Amino acid sequence: MRQCRVTVVGDVMLDEFVWGNVTRISPEAPVPVVECERISVHPGGAANVARNLAALRVQTRLVGLVGDDEASRQLRSVLSAEGVACDGLVAEEGRCTTVKTRVIAHRQQVLRVDREQRTEAKPVCLEVLQRTVENALRDADAVILADYGKGVLSDRLVRRIRDLCQQRGTWLSLDPKPGRTIDYRGMSLMTPNRKEAFELARTQDRPGSADPAGDTALHEVVATLQERLSPAVLLVTLGEWGMLLCTRGEPRVHIPTVARQVFDVCGAGDTVIGAFTGAIAAGASPQEAAHLANHAAGIVVGKVGTAIVTPSELRDAIRR
Repeated sequence: MRQCRVTVVGDVMLDEFVWGNVTRISPEAPVPVVECERISVHPGGAANVARNLAALRVQTRLVGLVGDDEASRQLRSVLSAEGVACDGLVAEEGRCTTVKTRVIAHRQQVLRVDREQRTEAKPVCLEVLQRTVENALRDADAVILADYGKGVLSDRLVRRIRDLCQQRGTWLSLDPKPGRTIDYRGMSLMTPNRKEAFELARTQDRPGSADPAGDTALHEVVATLQERLSPAVLLVTLGEWGMLLCTRGEPRVHIPTVARQVFDVCGAGDTVIGAFTGAIAAGASPQEAAHLANHAAGIVVGKVGTAIVTPSELRDAIRR
C-alpha cells in the first residue's frame, strides 16, 4: 500500500469529542450533567476515510469543501499531521465547516450536536472543485467518493469523475447516500450498510435470517442493486453479522465479523471502504480486500470515537 496513491473526494467534517463523567442529574431538567475532562478533535466523513488510508501508509489526497473558519483550520492541521495531503480542500467564504460534537461519558455517547450546511456550493466554488478533482485524479491508482449529502458530490461531478476513471481504468469506490438524485451507476465498488442497501433499492426492509447467506430479502435487494446500478463489487456491511461480498459474475460470499467487543461503530464504514480500496490498489482480489477490511472494522469498533487502524494492529488481528 505504501506505493499506492488514492484520492478521496467528498464531504469532509470535523469530529469533536467532549470527554467527561456523569455524577448527577441536572436540577433544571431530567438530564445528566457531564463534567468535561478534555476535548479532542479528529477528521470525520470523507476526511476520516482519508485518515484511515494514511494510517495504512497509503499516499492519500483529500478533495472537499470547507468554510473559511476555525474548524477548517483545525481540520487541515490534524490532517497534515497524519500524512494526508489536504491542498485539495476548497474554502467557500460564508460557509461553515461541518462539525459534529459528541459528548462521551463513561465510554458511552450520550449526545451529539451537529453544525452543518447542506446546500450546494456556489458556482464559482464548484468550478474550482471540479478542476481540483481533475488534477488530483491524474496520478491516482484509485478514487473514493464519500457522499454524506452535504453539498460536495453533485450529479455532474460524480459523472465527470466516473468518466475520467473509466477512461483511465482507475478503480472507483463509493460510499453512497440514499435519497440523493445522483447517478450512482457503474462504480467499481459500493459499500452500503444493510439499511442503506434497502433504501437504495427503494424497498422496505424485512426481518431477515440470522444467517446472511440465507437471508432472502437481502439477496433480493442485492440482485436489484446489481441490475440497476451495475457495480463491479457490492459490499454490504451487516454490523454484528459481518459483510456480504457480491462480485459481478461470482457467487456471493458471507464474511462473518471478527469483532471481539464493540464500543463504538462511529466511522467503521469509513475504515471499511478505505482498507478495501487500499488493498485493491495494492493488487489484492476483492475477496482478499474484503477480509482485510473486515479485520480493520473489527479493530475500530473496539475503540471509542472516530478511530483508525495501524498496520501492526491489522497484522496482529489477521494472525489470531
